[in-house]
Amino acid sequence: MGLPFLTRSAKKRDQIVAIDLGGRTTKAVYLQRRGEGFSLAGFTIHDAPIYEKSISPDLLTEHLKMVTQALGARVKPITLALGVTDSILRQAEMPPVPVADLRLMLKANPKAFLQQELPGHAFDCFVLPTKDNRVPDGEKKPVGSSKVKVLVGGAKQQLVNDLQMAIKAAGLIPDQIVPGLIGPVNAFEMAQGDIFRGEVFALVDLGFKNSTISIISEGDLALNRVVGIGGDKMTAGLAESMGITYAEAEGIKVGMAAEVQSNLEPLMVPLGRELRASIDFFEHQYDKTVGQVFVSGAPAKSEFILQSLQNELMVPCKGWNPTTCYHMALPPQQMAELEQSASQLAIALGAAACSF
Repeated sequence: MGLPFLTRSAKKRDQIVAIDLGGRTTKAVYLQRRGEGFSLAGFTIHDAPIYEKSISPDLLTEHLKMVTQALGARVKPITLALGVTDSILRQAEMPPVPVADLRLMLKANPKAFLQQELPGHAFDCFVLPTKDNRVPDGEKKPVGSSKVKVLVGGAKQQLVNDLQMAIKAAGLIPDQIVPGLIGPVNAFEMAQGDIFRGEVFALVDLGFKNSTISIISEGDLALNRVVGIGGDKMTAGLAESMGITYAEAEGIKVGMAAEVQSNLEPLMVPLGRELRASIDFFEHQYDKTVGQVFVSGAPAKSEFILQSLQNELMVPCKGWNPTTCYHMALPPQQMAELEQSASQLAIALGAAACSF
């Protein structure tokens, strides 16, 4: 499900570069069209630029140059995925009118639909393809029909302008800017279509400062939420409890988690409780049971972390690979790295899907 704030062209591209501007690391992918599908032709993971309150356009320009050079892609249009602190993603009930009209309504009075004043924001909409929302874009439902469920993305207009300026200064073309929270949903639909359409499950992405949960009910995005707990809080807590440096704790968290079980397990409890509360809310509202949880992000590589989440959520938890639906056209050295890096590429690959 595409949700761009900015679309330069409706043309389906044969080569796609998508960049996930994460809190600690930037993840980027390079896809090439191959018949009816795509090949993964490159990926890269770099430390993100350090900034306090906002991204400096000059700093981002240099960062984008470095990332695209590392990809080895001679592609000008790029898609950017924004983190949860720089974008919003909400569901709202809105009149059954064309998307262009929905954007104007949100710009004029966001509080009426999102219950929040959001001055100076750019918005985009996606009419969710639920059973009651079968409305072709550009058409209206009959007069008197019920409202439709709409996914609304937003970001500060100044940020969008700064991002476009930085992209152009890097010699690139700003094709799309999307909220990163939609990335795992798009990527999972591509990688595990049968589960996506036929089961009730949750997607959890473990980020640096924040984690996200999206609950899918037989192909419908029923709930999405941001939890203010991520890998940073786990690492900092582990460093404090063990009296070691942050860098040492980061290595232990993923590489030797079983050896520090007593230190790490209590740090998982607050996250597990927040995620469980979201699942409980969904199950109460929809009278359905979440059958399993699929986890992405760097911590998803740790079997101990997955097991700890499972203990808290009381639902089977497993990692998943967002690259399984792609042909592989990677350089040999990257093929060896992909197994360890795949869980971190869900947002970037999901953002890329907006250009398919």
